[in-house]
Amino acid sequence: MAQAKGCTRLKLSGALDKFSYEETTPITGREYLDVNIVDDLINAENADDLLRDLAITISTRGVVFFRSQTNLTNELQKELVHRLGQLAGKPAESSVHTFPLAPAYVPEGGTADRQISYVNSVGFKYMFDKMPNMDKRRFDAAEWHTDIQFEPVPADYTSLRVIKLPETGGDTLWASGYELYNRLSGPYRDFVDRLTVTCRADCVLMAIRNRGEKIEDGERGNPLNLGTALTAVHPVVRTNPVTGWRSVFALGQFSKRINEVNPIESEELLKKFYNMIQDNHDLQCRFKWRNPHDIAIWDNRSVFHRATFDYMDLGERSGNRAVGIGEVPFFDPESKSKAEAEGKEKPKSQVPTKDAVNGNGKAPTTGCHGMPMGGNNHHDMAMGQGHNGMAMAGHGH
Repeated sequence: MAQAKGCTRLKLSGALDKFSYEETTPITGREYLDVNIVDDLINAENADDLLRDLAITISTRGVVFFRSQTNLTNELQKELVHRLGQLAGKPAESSVHTFPLAPAYVPEGGTADRQISYVNSVGFKYMFDKMPNMDKRRFDAAEWHTDIQFEPVPADYTSLRVIKLPETGGDTLWASGYELYNRLSGPYRDFVDRLTVTCRADCVLMAIRNRGEKIEDGERGNPLNLGTALTAVHPVVRTNPVTGWRSVFALGQFSKRINEVNPIESEELLKKFYNMIQDNHDLQCRFKWRNPHDIAIWDNRSVFHRATFDYMDLGERSGNRAVGIGEVPFFDPESKSKAEAEGKEKPKSQVPTKDAVNGNGKAPTTGCHGMPMGGNNHHDMAMGQGHNGMAMAGHGH
């Protein structure tokens, strides 16, 4: 079994240094002030340098925010997430995620586009009309999750641009998977580093069952993202190929079962990770959408997010989401925690580790950059996360 090459963290060029920003919290989040993504980044002469540094910054800070991007179209939004992934070294066969179901809701004047998911309060109400037995109280605060975790090759960068805003409410929260891992003890890390998690999109099954829909044919952003299995197996701890840092990845509604332990232990582990986010609000940040066309861009490999559905009687909230596809998730035993990489903790002694494994228990065939990192035989469909007008099973932004 081949072992993964060590991760070399991508280095910033300094191209973004001329732009002002504020850190949202000490641990996660950054808001760039007075930057126009189209004019200042995408169309700049040194666009590749700027966007590569932006990708590294997003992977380092977890999520980055820009205000009032009124000239950013859907096509440019898709191009943006794809170029971020390309410039950060994602596999050539990965592109933009294609939604597996036909759009349940398209805003007036909008165009049906399976690479753009419409996050819309009207579609949210449509969902409850179609699924009357679902408990609305469960959706007041959508569960923590990472996008399309149930795909064999899940998301790298997601962008969400909110077009219409309610009077107030509808904030989105992010939480750092790096910091979650930092707060585990050395022996506990040694244990969870070896584990894998089964991820499944139960919400899609519910949509198919209740709405009588079927999955659209074709690849969903990568040749491995095919079929209707709705299931993928990934490492519990994932190495981010951009930073080389370890992050807890087995968290949220899609994470169903830790495979190497018994069902009771699996439930305990998943609850532990979830409760660590709930009980440690300092590893979270909260973003208030203030203006039409505010946008958030985040790295799904190392942050989790959740919506707040507290605005249903306060006006329409709608946004457009585009999701880039990254690499097959992997764990590299040569990678480090963020705290260790930054010199904030001494290297911890490790029990002898197995070869680096991906979700199949097989060794990745390449190093951090230029994945794929070995095959995942589970073909999957993805949906979810409260998009396409259906804040499905607690997923949302």
